[in-house]
Amino acid sequence: MRYDLPGIISASMRTAFAAALLLGSACAAQAAENEYDFLRAGPKGNIYAQSDEGMSSTSTSGSPVAEKSNVSYPKMLWEDTKYVLTAPARWDEQEWKKAGWTALGIAGVMAVIDRPVQDGMRRIAPDNDPLTPDNSRFLHEVERFGREYSLGVLGGFYVAGALRDDGNAIAVAQDGLTSVILASGIITTVTKVAVGRARPREDKGVAHFRPFGGDQSFPSGHAAHAFAVASVIANHYDETWVTCTSYSVASLVGVARSYHGGHFVSDILAGAMIGTLVGKSVVEHNQSMRSGKVVLLPEATPGMVGVRMVSSF
Repeated sequence: MRYDLPGIISASMRTAFAAALLLGSACAAQAAENEYDFLRAGPKGNIYAQSDEGMSSTSTSGSPVAEKSNVSYPKMLWEDTKYVLTAPARWDEQEWKKAGWTALGIAGVMAVIDRPVQDGMRRIAPDNDPLTPDNSRFLHEVERFGREYSLGVLGGFYVAGALRDDGNAIAVAQDGLTSVILASGIITTVTKVAVGRARPREDKGVAHFRPFGGDQSFPSGHAAHAFAVASVIANHYDETWVTCTSYSVASLVGVARSYHGGHFVSDILAGAMIGTLVGKSVVEHNQSMRSGKVVLLPEATPGMVGVRMVSSF
C-alpha cells in the first residue's frame, strides 16, 4: 500500500490552521462579549433599572426577548447609529484602559502570529491564484456568509417572522441589518481607509501600513459582518446550539479569508471583535425601545458620572 505523505501532511496542516483560526475567532468573540459586559455593566453587573411598570430587570447574563415594536426601523437605525458611534465618549478611565489592552493584544497577534499563519496558508494553497483556487469551493461558499449569504439569512428571518407573527424573528432581521451597516459598512470601512494595511496576497509583509494610501486589510469587513450577524442571532435566542452554529459559521468566514489571502489573523480577530461588540450593543439598545419601558443606562463623561434614561412609548 502506498501513502501520499506530502498530501497527508498538507491536509493535516490545513486542518490545524483551520482549527487554530476557529479557536482564535471564538476567543475573540468571547473576549468581545466579556469586554462589552464590562463596559456596559460596570462592577455591579446589572445594566437595567426599569420603572415600576416594568415586569423585571434584565442582567447581562440573560438574553433579551424582543417584543413587537411601534418604533419605525429608520428611527431605530438612527438611534442605534448615534448610540454605537458615540459609545467611546461615555467610557471612563478604566474602560479606556481595557480598550487599550485589547488593542495591545491585537498588536501582539500582528507581531507574533500573522506571519507564520499566513506562510502556512500559502504553502497549502491549491494553486497560485488565491482568488480562484481549484479545490476550495467549500471555503468560497462559506466566505459569502460574510456578505450576501448572511443578508439572505436575515431576509429569511424577516419573512418567517412576518408569516408567523414572530416579533423576535423580525427583530433579528432588523438588528442584524443595523449591526452590519454599523460594523461592516461604517466602522471597519473607515478604519480600513485610515489604517491602510496591505493584504497578504499583495506580498508586502505584515507591517506594511500606508494610512489613506488605498490598502484596506485591517480590520476584516467580512469578519465584522459575519460576527455582527452571529452575535445578533445568538443574543436573541437562548439555545446553545444556535450560539455555537452562529459563531462557528462566522469563524469559518475568517478561515476562508485567511486561506484566500484576503486577511491576516489580526485583521480577522479585530473584525470579529468589532462585529460582536456592535451586535450585542444594538440588540440591547433596541430592546429598550421595543419594550416601551424606562431603562437607566450608565453614563460616564469627563467630569461626570451618572445614568441616562432611555424610553419609547
